Amino acid sequence: MTGADRRAFQAEMALKYCGGNPRRAEDVFGWSRKAVQLGLHEKRSGMVCLGHHQFCCGAKLWEEKHPEVAQTLWAVARSHSQQDPTFRTTLSFTRLTAEEAIKQLRAQGFAEDVLPSRSCMSEVLNRNGYRLRPVIKAKPQKKSPKPTPSLPTSSDRTGLAKAKP
Repeated sequence: MTGADRRAFQAEMALKYCGGNPRRAEDVFGWSRKAVQLGLHEKRSGMVCLGHHQFCCGAKLWEEKHPEVAQTLWAVARSHSQQDPTFRTTLSFTRLTAEEAIKQLRAQGFAEDVLPSRSCMSEVLNRNGYRLRPVIKAKPQKKSPKPTPSLPTSSDRTGLAKAKP
């Protein structure tokens, strides 16, 4: 656990076992007193605190920058995808490659400056649950081998030979 999840857990344990005292939580569990205190404040106020770096830095995801193009991309990807044939996972497998997705978005009239590169398009599709690999069609089950009537075994033959006079 990291960040707010970790602080929320620490605050719960501090309330449960340490009476809400960050110093006691530091002694008992070895956690940072400041982290426990911040977790208690977050729990009390209901607001999650973000660090300055997390709040101000970092590039937005392509989907956040261009939501209208992303919606069109999801519609295109949905039309080319299918459920895992074994139904063991919730992933959608698709035959749609990144290059084909970009080509279809271009055909729908989106400008070049809003379309991502091929590698970025691969990451976008993977990040949103569309695995870029060929869809494996469900294979028919192999026919189970049926016992075929075979020659009588040698012990049966010897028994038959002894029985005939």
